[in-house]
Amino acid sequence: MNWREIFLHEGRNIAAEMAGGNFILLLVIMNVSWSFQTSDTVNPCCYFPCQHKGVCVRFDLDKYECDCTLTGYYGRNCTIPELWARIREFIRPSPSFYHYILTRYKWFWDIINATFIRDIIVRLVLTVRSNLIPSPPTYNSAYGYISWEAYSNVSYFTRVLPPVPDDCPTPMGTKGKLQLPNATLLVETFLKRRQFIPDPQRTNLMFAFFAQHFTHQFFKTYGRMGRGFIKGFGHGVDLSHVYGDSLERQHTLRLFRDGKLKYQIINGDMYPPTVLEAPVHMIYPENIPKEKQLAMGQEVFGLLPGLMMYATIWLREHNRVCDVLKKEHPTWDDEQLFQTTRLILIGETIKIVIEDYVQHLSGYYLKLKFDPELLFGVQFQYRNRIAVEFNQLYHWHPLMPDSFLIMGQEYNYSNFIYNYSMLTDYGVEGLVESFSTQIAGKIGGGNNLHPRLLYIAIGVIEESRKLRLQPFNEYRKRFGLKAYKTFQDFTGEEEISAQLEELYGHIDALEFYPGLLLEKTHPGSIFGESMIEIGAPFSLKGLMGNPICSPEYWKPSTFGGETGFNLIKTASLEKLVCQNVKKCPFVSFHMPQSTDEEHHPSSTEKKSDEL
Repeated sequence: MNWREIFLHEGRNIAAEMAGGNFILLLVIMNVSWSFQTSDTVNPCCYFPCQHKGVCVRFDLDKYECDCTLTGYYGRNCTIPELWARIREFIRPSPSFYHYILTRYKWFWDIINATFIRDIIVRLVLTVRSNLIPSPPTYNSAYGYISWEAYSNVSYFTRVLPPVPDDCPTPMGTKGKLQLPNATLLVETFLKRRQFIPDPQRTNLMFAFFAQHFTHQFFKTYGRMGRGFIKGFGHGVDLSHVYGDSLERQHTLRLFRDGKLKYQIINGDMYPPTVLEAPVHMIYPENIPKEKQLAMGQEVFGLLPGLMMYATIWLREHNRVCDVLKKEHPTWDDEQLFQTTRLILIGETIKIVIEDYVQHLSGYYLKLKFDPELLFGVQFQYRNRIAVEFNQLYHWHPLMPDSFLIMGQEYNYSNFIYNYSMLTDYGVEGLVESFSTQIAGKIGGGNNLHPRLLYIAIGVIEESRKLRLQPFNEYRKRFGLKAYKTFQDFTGEEEISAQLEELYGHIDALEFYPGLLLEKTHPGSIFGESMIEIGAPFSLKGLMGNPICSPEYWKPSTFGGETGFNLIKTASLEKLVCQNVKKCPFVSFHMPQSTDEEHHPSSTEKKSDEL
């Protein structure tokens, strides 16, 4: 009980004792109590009192209740474990422990991967991770409580935690300073690159551009609508970055013959059409002529050659699969060929993301597996909503290097951005080979964001404040992690932790995105514990919650028979590239063993002068 509650409680006791004798004094005490409550009472939910996913419900100015339903805990703040919760907490290993086990003892995991035990563990990983994401969705940025609007209005990003109440005494609830530190100061001090830090997991630029290309189909903030809105209605893997996020855009990109997309042939190879041939809205500088502007599903993909490269690969894959299906089904019309090919490419994407992309990112020796049938026997909802927190988390721009090395030629940012001719000059093979052999930057730990990209991180932090995201520690607790007690515990060192404490005032006031990027990293890992434990559930729920993974869809007939079904089951990053180029290059999300030092610039200062 805080001092305000003590004052009110004792005042009422005194009033009760004197009720029979001094009525005037009773009225005075009652008036003092009433005026104190109305003028200086803090919303109790600002203290985030409810633990273990309990929901805070405010009843009076200074009264609240925690709804502990199905949490496994009870008590005023959902802190007393029930028997099964007590047993589960006792036997459950910590996330750091099982991350250690999964990333060590390769000989052991080689044995496991060859047995049925692999399927059991993968099923457990999928269900445990996915169950951390609420389905159906619970909150959006307009409401701090469950509402029908939060469920039905798919033009909003959903949220895992409701916004910090508007009437809290500090921006982060009750902890920390009355004003958050300047976003530009935070980024300049803690995120700006001093010297390029290569990723210890040996991630390359092929991975970096895949991440950017892949996520642009569902991370589409629509600021013109207001806070927390998403452009279009796609909340998962729908390949809208290939086909467009509207029927009108899709039709403009389609050839309407044999199910194919429009294309142009340059030097004997297939590339996306120009905006003259497929007049969709694309974002290009005014100095780039229309006949050089490529028309793609996502309007921003002309920004970087790496995005144009992936757009070209998927265009070729779509038209290649159309040819396969046309041979299998000569009676099918254009529409059926197009629609079935799209389903196959969605399946190929999910297979590549789980077995190549997530596999590399996790660092696990356990081989992940895309097999929707693993979840057919468990309760699972085949619908996904993209969350604000997932959108914030996925800003991985520290991956970007100081400059780009393409077939021995070095390009700084000014020469790389909107370089529309690089794709056709070097070809898909040249870009794939170059990106696969240039190392990417480390995401976590701070001070690895290129100066040209600082504005993005500043925008992310400012957006999180408009959306009133809860503190970093509240998200750790929501995803089953222990809250950090001090900044030194959080960073693992003294200097940065002291600076953060000076700026924020309290560890419980640390913001979500800075927390993810500045957290101490796992040994030899690309980022820290929170990025893995919070990001993985969003990712796996979004992938396995796709309709094609449901029992109704996951069958040969959905994909045109066994031939189409096998295209998904055998998909890989290497096959995606090599089946769509004349000569197969080295292709991987992982650096080759012999090219660590020679494929990233050693002098950050020299490159900064050139930008």
